[in-house]
Amino acid sequence: MSRRLFQGMVLQMKDAINRTVGVIDSEGAVIACSDLKRIGEIDENPAEALNSTNDPVRFNGMTYKSLAVRGVRMEYAAFVDGTDDEAAALCSAVVVALNGVKQYYDEKHDKTTFIKNIMLDNILPSDIYIKSKELHFAGDQPRVVFLVRMTDKLDVATNDILASLFPDKQKDFVISVNEQDVAVVKEVRANTDIKDLRKIAKGIEDTISAELLVKCVIGISTIVTQLKDLARGLKEAQVAIEVGRVFDTEKSIINYENLGIGRLIYQLPTTLCRMFLTEVFKKGSMDMLDQETLLTIQKFFENNLNVSETSRKLFVHRNTLVYRLEKIKKITGLDLREFDHAIVFKVALMVKKYLASREEDDI
Repeated sequence: MSRRLFQGMVLQMKDAINRTVGVIDSEGAVIACSDLKRIGEIDENPAEALNSTNDPVRFNGMTYKSLAVRGVRMEYAAFVDGTDDEAAALCSAVVVALNGVKQYYDEKHDKTTFIKNIMLDNILPSDIYIKSKELHFAGDQPRVVFLVRMTDKLDVATNDILASLFPDKQKDFVISVNEQDVAVVKEVRANTDIKDLRKIAKGIEDTISAELLVKCVIGISTIVTQLKDLARGLKEAQVAIEVGRVFDTEKSIINYENLGIGRLIYQLPTTLCRMFLTEVFKKGSMDMLDQETLLTIQKFFENNLNVSETSRKLFVHRNTLVYRLEKIKKITGLDLREFDHAIVFKVALMVKKYLASREEDDI
């Protein structure tokens, strides 16, 4: 239990209770107190008496009462100055308040750990249903995983910033995945539109940029309706980021549902990709294309294989563009003005990008 949480509660009670009030742990150490000077003191421990009863215990001029006990030993006890009936009543009231906040804290903590274990496959599928019932967890609510990947190492403040963005701690969860990634598991409506999910992701990106002055990339999973599928949701968000890193480097928000052919290529074995390039092109033909030619190809695809529009965008004469396309055909054997050839070339460029990224990762 967080000592800071106990101390916050005790300080709020200070003005309402005209007596010193605080909390001791099982060793008798004062871990929270309205009289700040007493924090850290070791009281003569009343644990033995407290372990044998749930009633207030008068001890050395103070009244003590155990908080909710787990097992045999007392974990924490509240105390109030004095041994009169009013002190006993006040101590009982303090215990009720502290037990309430402790229960909320423990439940929230357990839920977060539960969600993290599901996402990281650290819990058996058969145990998910049982644990969700124990935690009074709604297992069939639609949820989405937003994976936030920092360009640098994770800042310690990232979790706090994200937690402030999603204040409903019973429905939304912020979980550190590794040194670079933080996952936000958000409860949504079943019919939530992709545009709405992008707005949420954009809000995350803008807040991190404003607060931490760093860039991040956000992967969005599909909507999952079962707790057990949160592990799949995390993997989808991770794949979205990885595919975006290869094929859509300019995008900072990538949705798993909009990955297109990039997702297919990303899942292919590298040996199959190399075989495809070997079959499509003559040996070394792709490497013979210079940057100007590659830019021409890119613009040609962007303008839907329209020669006139592409030449206008490139500020070149139409005949110059036709000459370049003929040159590409001579080198590669593919005429980009033909739809089938254009598709093959487009896929080949993506496959080459993918292989290059894999080689960089292996270095």
